[in-house]
Amino acid sequence: MGTPALLLFLVIVLAAKSDCRGHHEAPSLWQNPLRFSADSAFKIALFADLHYGENAWTDWGPAQDDNSDRVMSAVLDTEIPDFVIYLGDVITANNLPIANATLYWDRALSSSRSRGIPWSTVFGNHDDAPFEWPSEWFSAAGIPQVICPCANISFSDGEVDDTVLSDCNFKGTTRVKLISAEINNNRLSYSISGPKNLWPSVSNYVLQVSSSKDPKLPAVFLYFLDSGGGSYPEVVSNAQAEWFLRQSQKINPDASIPEIIFWHIPSTAYKKVAPMPIFGIHKPCVGSINKERVAPQEAEWGIMDIFVDRPSIKAVFAGHNHGLDWCCPYKNLWLCFARHTGYGGYGDWPRGSRILSMTEQPLSIESWIRMEDGTKHSHVTLSS
Repeated sequence: MGTPALLLFLVIVLAAKSDCRGHHEAPSLWQNPLRFSADSAFKIALFADLHYGENAWTDWGPAQDDNSDRVMSAVLDTEIPDFVIYLGDVITANNLPIANATLYWDRALSSSRSRGIPWSTVFGNHDDAPFEWPSEWFSAAGIPQVICPCANISFSDGEVDDTVLSDCNFKGTTRVKLISAEINNNRLSYSISGPKNLWPSVSNYVLQVSSSKDPKLPAVFLYFLDSGGGSYPEVVSNAQAEWFLRQSQKINPDASIPEIIFWHIPSTAYKKVAPMPIFGIHKPCVGSINKERVAPQEAEWGIMDIFVDRPSIKAVFAGHNHGLDWCCPYKNLWLCFARHTGYGGYGDWPRGSRILSMTEQPLSIESWIRMEDGTKHSHVTLSS
């Protein structure tokens, strides 16, 4: 067995042990509210499209994960944000032939965790995508060997016992299991498993950033919406739109407190304001990379109409398109792409992170791109 195959074997065995041990008692969750600092500042780093776990059976895949670690470390050490948002496609589940993809998910969070920086996550279309069997597995070399987690495999003349083959399914890890493992095992995680009556449902929640003067006084609301993909259609459903409307009217009835939206797949509204790829980016849009067309959600089910009707919503942030990093105004708000952070996924454009910086008094929301090499560009004021 070659080195890449051996590494994959070890990952699978570790995953099997983790799955077979049973449930562990979750540690206490983080209790302190997100809050503006004494100098009225709050900064967020967006990490989009990390794609951990690609091609784990080759030398290329693990090397890309190492590179992604380096990007996030560089950004965090330069910007020192108060909060991190993982904006979907944290892992590439369609490349993960293990039952416990939480191992890769956990690694993606480690740069924030090791620095004591709290975070939250939202799901993308690759995080629980069905496993795609690589054709090279069926070549004469036959690597990597098929290992079935949690199965008592017996061998006779080099053959696997047929009675356990039914356990060899590689169905991957569901959104619910991914977010549950994250929440239960990390006191710095602010992620919340969404209402069970929504569909897509898992990463739908709202966080409050409190005033520096009073932890009970909201200064900004951060909304996270599951835009589907993977095991769901790529949509924000009408049920989700109604959920958002109910939540926002309940906690911010007069729309006096700023609201910011985060999801992975952009809405069809992004296509309406998108600069043409061949003509670059011009005002009023701000950005540095415009190398592909917007790949939006499959349908629009009312969410953008709600956003436009709420003056409190200042900006919407999406990932998904690795070759886009612009912000463009759309009616009374801004539609923004993050910057491709991970070395996994398509495209060879330089990696970085979109930074979101807010001040409380007076209210100001600004954003820019911080690159892996430390450079900064594409500054834009989203609210003032």
